[in-house]
Amino acid sequence: MADVTQQRVRCGLCPKRCAIPPGHSGECRVRINADGVLRAVTYGRPSAVHVDPMEKKPLFHFFPGASILSLGTVGCNFHCKNCQNAELSQGDPETMPAYDLQPAALPETARRQGCAHVAYTYNEPLVSYEYVRDCCRAARDAGLRNVLITAGYINEAPLRALAPLVDAVNVDIKAFQDEFYRNVCDGTLEPVLRSVLLFKEAGTHVELTNLLIPTLNDSDAFLDPLCEWIRDRVGAETPMHFSRFFPSFRMTRLPPTPIETLLHARDRAHAAGLRHVYVGNAVVPEGENTRCAGCGETVVRRQRYVVTENRLTPQGACPACGRTAYGVWS
Repeated sequence: MADVTQQRVRCGLCPKRCAIPPGHSGECRVRINADGVLRAVTYGRPSAVHVDPMEKKPLFHFFPGASILSLGTVGCNFHCKNCQNAELSQGDPETMPAYDLQPAALPETARRQGCAHVAYTYNEPLVSYEYVRDCCRAARDAGLRNVLITAGYINEAPLRALAPLVDAVNVDIKAFQDEFYRNVCDGTLEPVLRSVLLFKEAGTHVELTNLLIPTLNDSDAFLDPLCEWIRDRVGAETPMHFSRFFPSFRMTRLPPTPIETLLHARDRAHAAGLRHVYVGNAVVPEGENTRCAGCGETVVRRQRYVVTENRLTPQGACPACGRTAYGVWS
């Protein structure tokens, strides 16, 4: 994964392919050139360790109502102006407080918390690739399931190596426009779309999120192509989460996303043929409930991150018409 040129080491993890001088890090601030070898300084040192509901990831079609041990390190290969978790994503991994949690200790830590699932989340987990990979292996060997919450900005080869260890993923598609990625995130769109398709190809359960930012990515010119791409390339039953923006980090002059914008996005997604569309970061009637894609019966009710009713059979079948919903239910 490294190409040494004039004492610099070129990182092959993400599309930025940083050429890193000795003693320095790449853009993610995690991967440091130590004597010609790239080392991730966050290995075994998560800065956030919590037990969350599965719905907070958000994952609505993967073991609804389950508790999940959630780990986050420091760093990100994006620099989103609107980042809602900038303390971790844009923090300094060498000064941020951290826990000592090695991969071998992860399964017992999860079990002590009553969790059969582990999420790599909060910041961009892929910049701590080796740690996430080794944690996934340890969790898988112990019979636990792995969940990745990511912006999906990674090269194809490392993703192909990791994807078979990941049971479920939520990929945050920032906007269906390359210019938005360049101006707001300091990245590009195509690698993210490729990652979604590679996860799908690997058999990983896929859900998607789109944070709607007023005036920047909330028009039909953004929504319609995104929904059509999901329908045609990922699948019409892929759960899609439209999330509400709140002013944060370096984007504080825009207002929170109007509820009407979220509802409109849901309508456009339904009109494009998407079957499972949710509204997040906002209290909206029916915004988090799951309806059967066949008969329209409400099969899972949620209130914020709490599942209040789950009428699906253990195999995920609708009690009214028998259709099996896309997802992993038990």
